[in-house]
Amino acid sequence: MEDLIDVLNKENTEYENLLTLSIKKTPTIVAGNIKELEKITDEEQIVVSRINQHEQRRQSLMKDIANVINKDVKTLKLVNLIQMLEKRPEEQKKLASVHDKLQVTMKNMANTNNHNRDLIEAAKEMTEFDLQVLQAMKAAPETANYNRGAYNAGSVMGVDTTSFDAKQ
Repeated sequence: MEDLIDVLNKENTEYENLLTLSIKKTPTIVAGNIKELEKITDEEQIVVSRINQHEQRRQSLMKDIANVINKDVKTLKLVNLIQMLEKRPEEQKKLASVHDKLQVTMKNMANTNNHNRDLIEAAKEMTEFDLQVLQAMKAAPETANYNRGAYNAGSVMGVDTTSFDAKQ
């Protein structure tokens, strides 16, 4: 049980590191600093790699615990394990504490990631709007030149037929 508590604490620490990086990402997104964003993303990948190692260890420990208590590992949750430790209040308290810390960290991670996603979506929409404005500026009105039959013979000013269409 001590190994499980230790692994969960290490996992929580890494998730807190990931949360710190996600919070650091917010002003970088707002500033549009792509180089810094890439740097933070690289750091996140390193942290995620460590989280995956801890997660594999946690799954292995949960499998061992499930075998010892004769439960299905797929249905064994930390909440159930905490309840089963009634006769061992010290371990129960430690496991409940790390479980609660993990829940808070994960909730904060979700909130921060949702906020960053919204910021990125807003930046994307602004970029699309800017592109549309630039394309509209290239299409100036037609000149008012008419031929003998009173047909408009004017040309569109400022039209560049070789422009790049980003939607294709």
